[in-house]
Amino acid sequence: MVGKNLFNRLFPSERDSRVAILYEHREITYAELRDETVRVAERLNALGISEGERVAILLADSPEFIASFVAIISLGAIAVPINLALRREDQLFILKDCGARVAIVEAQAAGSLLNNAPLIDLQNILVVQRGSDDASLEIPGIAVENLATAQRLALSQFPVTRARLGDREVLPHGRAFDKETDAFILYTSGSTGEPKGAVHSEADIFYTNETYCPEVLKLRDGDRLFSSSRLPFAYGLGNAFTFPLLNGFTTILCREKPTPEVVSRVFSDYRPTIFFGVPVVFRMLLEHHHSIAPLDTSILRLCISAGEALPAQLGEEWQKTFGVEVLDGIGSTEMLHMFMSNHEGEVRYGSSGKLLKGYEARLVDHDGVTTATGEVGNLWIRGGSAASRYWQRPKLSAETFVDGWARTGDLYRCDEDGVWWHMGRSDDCFKPTGQWVSPIEVESALMSHGSVRATAVVEGFDKDGLSCVCAFVVPREPSATLEDELRNHCETALPRFKQPRRYIFVDELPYTATGKVQRFKLREQLRAERGAHQM
Repeated sequence: MVGKNLFNRLFPSERDSRVAILYEHREITYAELRDETVRVAERLNALGISEGERVAILLADSPEFIASFVAIISLGAIAVPINLALRREDQLFILKDCGARVAIVEAQAAGSLLNNAPLIDLQNILVVQRGSDDASLEIPGIAVENLATAQRLALSQFPVTRARLGDREVLPHGRAFDKETDAFILYTSGSTGEPKGAVHSEADIFYTNETYCPEVLKLRDGDRLFSSSRLPFAYGLGNAFTFPLLNGFTTILCREKPTPEVVSRVFSDYRPTIFFGVPVVFRMLLEHHHSIAPLDTSILRLCISAGEALPAQLGEEWQKTFGVEVLDGIGSTEMLHMFMSNHEGEVRYGSSGKLLKGYEARLVDHDGVTTATGEVGNLWIRGGSAASRYWQRPKLSAETFVDGWARTGDLYRCDEDGVWWHMGRSDDCFKPTGQWVSPIEVESALMSHGSVRATAVVEGFDKDGLSCVCAFVVPREPSATLEDELRNHCETALPRFKQPRRYIFVDELPYTATGKVQRFKLREQLRAERGAHQM
C-alpha cells in the first residue's frame, strides 16, 4: 500500500522545499533529508543488511541520526538507538545484548568505545566524521567506513545514486498498520539497574502521532519544536522526530549537552515555539535565568515536561516567571510516548493530567484487585503504541505485558475529576511503621519549602536499625538551621509516619541520562553505610 510506510509518510513531494531541520545554523529541507536517508540506505544495502538484523545508532542529535533511523527501518532492519551519554559499559552491554552486526557511530566516540571491547557481534561500523575528527580510524576485527566527509557543509552538495534503490519508492518496507514486524528497540535508561530493550513496530510511531500530538500539542503553522531530551529515548524520539517531521513541521537539533547555557543559546538562535524538558532541566533553566542571564522565552507558546513527576512548585514558578504553562505528563519506553497529560488551559500542577484518548488505564492493588476511585493502586496501561516485548527477556516480558496491558510499575490515584496523581514507583515505596509511604508525596512537601532546590526520599534506617523515612536534600544555600526548619515544615504538611526522620544534605542527586533520580543508588549508599556501622 503506497504511502503507508514511514519513508513515504515523511517525504511526500509537496514538502520538498519546507525546512525539516534547523541544525548548526543550517536549514535542511525535507528533500535534502530524504536524499540523505536514501544515501544511508544505500550504504547499508551495500553491506548486505537483511530484514530483522539489528543496526545500532550511536550518534548525537543530528540529521544523520534521523536519516539513519528511517533508513534502517525502511530497509526492514531493526534500529537500535544508543545514547552517547551512557557509560561505556552500558553502551557495550546494549551492543552485545541486541546483537548488532552494523553500527553507525560518531567518529569521536568510535575508537574509545570499540577498541579492546569485549566480544560483540559487530562486523562493520559506519563512522560519521565531523570537523577535525580522525578519518583513519582502525579497530581490530571491525571494518570501518566513513559515512560523512569532513568538509560537508550542506546535504544538498552530494548527489544521490539511485541505481540500486530506485526513486521515490526506494524504501518500500513497512506499513503503518503493521504491529507484527519489529522495527526498533529502545533500551530503558537503567534507573533501576540493567538496561532492557523494548521492541516496537513502525505502527507504534504512527499511533503516538495520532493520539498525544493532536490532543496535546495541537501543532500550528510556524511551530518549531526543540527537545532537551535526546533522540535515543522514547520521549526525545517523539518530541524531535515523530511529531515535527511526520506532520511537516520543523525540528531543532543540537548535538551539544543541553546545559542551561546551550539551551539558552538555542532559544535565542532558533526561537522554538514548543520546548520539551524534564523537571531537572526546568529547574536549572530557572536558576540560570535568575542568577546568570535572562532566558529568551518570548516566542514559546508551550512547554512539556516528562521523565518523572514535575513538582507543583516548580511548574508554578516557571509559569509565573515566563507566562508559559508547563504540561506535565507520563509516558514510558514500553508505551513509546505519553499516555496521560495535562492540557493547555487545564493544568493541575502536581498531577499527570488526564488519560489520553486511545489509551485505557486501570489501578490494581498488590493482590490484583481493582482499587476504588481516589485510592492508590498499581498502574496498568493499554494502547496501540505498546511494545511487543523486551528483547530476549521472555520471563520479564511475561511479567510486564499481560493480556494487552503493560504494567508500568508506577503507583497512581485517580480523583473524581479524572485527574491522575503520581504516587511514586511501586519499588520505591516502603512501610516504615506498617503503613505505606510514597516518596513522591514526601518530596512534594519538602519542595514546597523555599530553601529546597531538589530532594529525593528513600527508605533509610535509624540508629537502632529500624526502617525510617530518609530525605536527601539539595539546599539552595547552606544553612545550619535548615534541618530544623524542614522538620517543623513537615510536621504541618505530613502525617507523622511520613515525616523524614533522617536528613542528608548533598550537593547534587544522582540522575539517569533522562533526568530521573536514581533512588536505588541512594538506597545502596545507605545500605553500605549501615553495613559499615555493623562491622
